[in-house]
Amino acid sequence: MTTESRRVPGPEEPSAEAFRAFFEAVEVPAALCDLSLRLLRGNSAFKRFCFDHGLTVDQMMEALEDTLVPDDWSSSEVKVALPQGGSVMMELTRRGDSVSVVGRRESEHMRGHLVVVEQALLEQARTEGVLLDLGRSVAEAGSEEELVAAVARGVKELFPGRSFCIRITDARTGSLTSLYAEGRLKEGSREPLVLKRSAAEKMHLVESALPAGKVVVAGRVPLLFEDSVGGVSAPLVASGQLYGAINLEYPASRQEANTYQDERVLVQLANQVAVAVKNAKLIDELTFVRKYLEDLLEKANALIVVANREGKIVVFNRAMSRLTGFSKEEVLGRDVAWLVHRDEHLRLMPVLLAALRGEDLPNFELRLRTRTGEARASFATSTSLSSQGEVEGVMAIGQDVTVVAQLEQRIIHAEKLASLGQLAASVAHEINNPMTAVVTYADALLQRLPVGASGGPDAEKLRKILENGQRILRFTRDLTSYARPSKNKPEPVRLDALLDKALGYCEHVVTKAQVEVERDFGEVPQLSGVPANLEQVFVNLITNACHAMRPGGRLTLRSRCEGREAVVWVRDTGSGIEPSHLSRIFEPFFTTKTEGQGTGLGLSIVQRIVEKHGGRLEVESVLGQGTTFSVRLPLPD
Repeated sequence: MTTESRRVPGPEEPSAEAFRAFFEAVEVPAALCDLSLRLLRGNSAFKRFCFDHGLTVDQMMEALEDTLVPDDWSSSEVKVALPQGGSVMMELTRRGDSVSVVGRRESEHMRGHLVVVEQALLEQARTEGVLLDLGRSVAEAGSEEELVAAVARGVKELFPGRSFCIRITDARTGSLTSLYAEGRLKEGSREPLVLKRSAAEKMHLVESALPAGKVVVAGRVPLLFEDSVGGVSAPLVASGQLYGAINLEYPASRQEANTYQDERVLVQLANQVAVAVKNAKLIDELTFVRKYLEDLLEKANALIVVANREGKIVVFNRAMSRLTGFSKEEVLGRDVAWLVHRDEHLRLMPVLLAALRGEDLPNFELRLRTRTGEARASFATSTSLSSQGEVEGVMAIGQDVTVVAQLEQRIIHAEKLASLGQLAASVAHEINNPMTAVVTYADALLQRLPVGASGGPDAEKLRKILENGQRILRFTRDLTSYARPSKNKPEPVRLDALLDKALGYCEHVVTKAQVEVERDFGEVPQLSGVPANLEQVFVNLITNACHAMRPGGRLTLRSRCEGREAVVWVRDTGSGIEPSHLSRIFEPFFTTKTEGQGTGLGLSIVQRIVEKHGGRLEVESVLGQGTTFSVRLPLPD
């Protein structure tokens, strides 16, 4: 079996005549030239094209004589001036040793322009969209850091592939406050900020007014990034103040960048960002000032309270909280009258109304409510005005005068005590002499009674005369001690020995009360004091403790050193002292004992002796649990 193969003939190549016929038939105005742009052949459409534009074919070719022939397989466009004005575009394309010249008809020329314009409009729309989004982002930025981040996102979207640096500075000092960079910065390129002289002049920046050493004006701006081949920059200027700059630079891989277009868009961006930076700086400054003023009011030592026009409390500082015991959260929003003692409401209202009329009151006192009672405070008021000059509220600044009032009471009390001391000395002198005679004669008569008559009624009467006479003498002696304390000179005293001695004096009282005594004496150095007077202090305190307890109670004597003080605690397990009585127990003649059991001078004398020794007397008491007196005496240096 044999196979026969046959060759199928392909299509024949067109002849040169066919090419010429096709060239003539084409409606596109075209001509074929050599590499020197000498005309080899032109079609009919090319001749008509030249004629329509007022040129002959030779004139058209003469106009193209100096045109640079494009590279092989490349094209270029050449603009040819027309005799009647205007121009026409010719497109040159090279293939080997031949160059085709094609005339662009007006419609095609306009179409090309429209494409360019359309692309420009689209780019402008994109730019405006990015700038609009950027405007929203920077307006919503809550801090300078957020603002810089938003600007960086906008720059990356507007100028993809470029290196850029955003620097924000302080308008007054020129110091750098924020920096963001995309790319590798050169060493030392962060500062100073270099501005182009033409840009500074355009923004009306005076070179002498710029911070020296922080901002430099030069003819050109140095490149900030490694491997950059060019760039543009724009200062951030708002209201004549410099807030930084944005630098945009081109790496070697993007040499085709349109610097003119980039600079135009960058200036638009910089103007928008500058206003945002200025506003952010102002907001930060206002926030700082507001926080500073709030801290100033809050931490001031003076009492500060502010009420609005409706009389509601809007400011209540820490000093007010300390004085009243109420927290800020408990008070803010309440009526100002709530803070004042109810008996003072009628006095408060005229003051508040006068302040709301714009009248400043230099000084007035009020009783304030506190968590535990009341306190006195002296205030001066001033009005808070709005930008329109209307009264928005009232500020009261004052000081606690509770201590001053207490000091005044103590002065009055001291004056009373001084008068009482003089009276006591006179009374004691007038009573002591005759009562001494009564006691002496009663004792003598009692001693003279026969042995068998010592149990008789006369002996009992004499003993009662003697006992009551001695009681009166003790009373006058207490009065004399209160009026004229001992003038003995101080000497070194050991507290433990003195306490033992005082306890020995009270042995009969302790035995009668049937209480247990506990001693807890620590190592206390010798101190300076009058032994007899200090003994009187502890005898009185021990006696009072025994009288306050029922049989089976416990008396505790404890001594320790606390810093530069020697402290003695006298504690009982008695019934305690009523809270309402605690503030009065040191008053002369005040006593909680039954009639005939005490004069009420004991604790007054004790307090006076302790204060004469430079110490102080303190008391703590709980009803049903007992009382503790603390005697604090200074130790020698």
